[in-house]
Amino acid sequence: MNYKALAERLLPGEYPPLSYYEEKYPPRTLPKGAEVTRLAPSPTGFIHLGNLFAAIANERIAHRSGGVLYLRIEDTDLKRKVEGAVEAVIKALHYFDIEFDEGAEIGGEETYAPWYQRQRAEIYRAYAKRLIEEGRAYPCFCTEEELTALREEQTAKKEITGYYGQYAKCRNLTEEEIYRNLDAGKPYVIRLKSLGNPENKIAFRDAVKGEITVTENDQDVVILKSDGIPTYHFAHAIDDHLMRTTLVIRGEEWLASLPIHIELFDALGFERPRYGHNCSLMKQDGETRRKLSKRKDPELSLEFYRKEGYFPRAVKVYMLTLLNSNFEEWYQKNPDADLAEFPFKVEKMSKSGSLFDLDKLNDISKNELSKLSIEEMSAFLKGWAEEFGTEAQRHYFDDAEKLGAVLSLCMGVGGKKRRKDLTTASQAMKFIEYFFERTPRTDEYRIGRDERRAILSEFLAAYDHSDDAQAWFCKVKEVAAAHGFATDMKEYKLAPERFKGSVADVAEVLRIATTGKANTPDLWSIMQILGEGEVHERLKQAKDE
Repeated sequence: MNYKALAERLLPGEYPPLSYYEEKYPPRTLPKGAEVTRLAPSPTGFIHLGNLFAAIANERIAHRSGGVLYLRIEDTDLKRKVEGAVEAVIKALHYFDIEFDEGAEIGGEETYAPWYQRQRAEIYRAYAKRLIEEGRAYPCFCTEEELTALREEQTAKKEITGYYGQYAKCRNLTEEEIYRNLDAGKPYVIRLKSLGNPENKIAFRDAVKGEITVTENDQDVVILKSDGIPTYHFAHAIDDHLMRTTLVIRGEEWLASLPIHIELFDALGFERPRYGHNCSLMKQDGETRRKLSKRKDPELSLEFYRKEGYFPRAVKVYMLTLLNSNFEEWYQKNPDADLAEFPFKVEKMSKSGSLFDLDKLNDISKNELSKLSIEEMSAFLKGWAEEFGTEAQRHYFDDAEKLGAVLSLCMGVGGKKRRKDLTTASQAMKFIEYFFERTPRTDEYRIGRDERRAILSEFLAAYDHSDDAQAWFCKVKEVAAAHGFATDMKEYKLAPERFKGSVADVAEVLRIATTGKANTPDLWSIMQILGEGEVHERLKQAKDE
């Protein structure tokens, strides 16, 4: 068969010699040992915890070695493309302090651009044409119906599904049959003509899992689809070579495709990058473990953590705990250190499934939030409110002095006794909202309406905003005594039957009237922050309920 003529018929026109691409995309000038890694998502609009898991590993490996992390967009499947998805990827990963050196919508070293696969279509066709000329690729005219019937036949026979061996119907078409199909205008794809034998095993060193054995590929996989756009398998091999990727860290679900990728690199004459297949993120579901699911587990999506307002460092700390077996010990010794100082190693990555525990992440988040200064906490909450908060919440930051006083009182920010029960920005904003909005009452009064109104009226008449805490409490006790409530807690405990209750019950009325809650920080301090006019209005409103 005249393969050169066939290649010209299938992919007509002049293509640059492949040496042109080798010169256009030269080896990178980097320090010895520097790694070039990448994140290469599809533009589907959904970026998940697994993406972050791989991104942290790739970022640490690249930057600790003095190398490069780039973003490539694998947009060969237009049906899955979502508008704005690339920007969403960059934004989500930026939130977690993952910074790319170059790539789609980022720029950087233009030598290796473009970073969208559809913009590199000519490159893939040039390499596909060479494979056809060498007899390593061929046109396949099988219809979707024929391929479906083939899979059904293989399934019925309990055989491996795919296009291989005796099932590769177009592999051995004669030259006459090929041209007859082409002249008839039949659509076709280009398939790799595999030379693999499934009886043979390949020893492979996985950067994460160590020595493994895989079966040689015998599948004649599609390399160019009917529209001339490559499949993922073909495009990624060419791109990883020309972008000079040295190490590919990816999910272990790609292990099944490894034999295909090995054969593609060999067929193209490329030196393979090293591959490391990181473990899947698992979840405890009753007595069993399963992979996190997009359908079942909202916590799989990175948008979940941004909308809830998880502190980025906390999520990163937890991810590093799962990624490197010695990180937790390092973190305990260096709780406040820059995470970039941790000596991340591929060899320390987990070889089996990691159990993702949201409760453990919450504990880390509480601890990390408790370390923030007033300025840091304010900036974090403001950033969250601007993107995900309500219009009212965005105005919490109009008065920096008031916000600082609120954070100091409610969270212990800036003090020795730090609050450690707040997990996210959304939770923290809800916790302080009564300082800025008159929110619905969440707790019920335990004192009857008439007596409650009398207590509020008498306290309002006596209230003086300039009173210090001691003078303020004396007035609370006077109101309590006037209504038969004990003002001395020791006396109350000795003979509770003598009183309607204690001064604490009266204070609770004032607390709920002011904040809507029965449990809050020091009430005098709250009233000082709210201001005299607001306190009067809230107590009057409560009295009239």
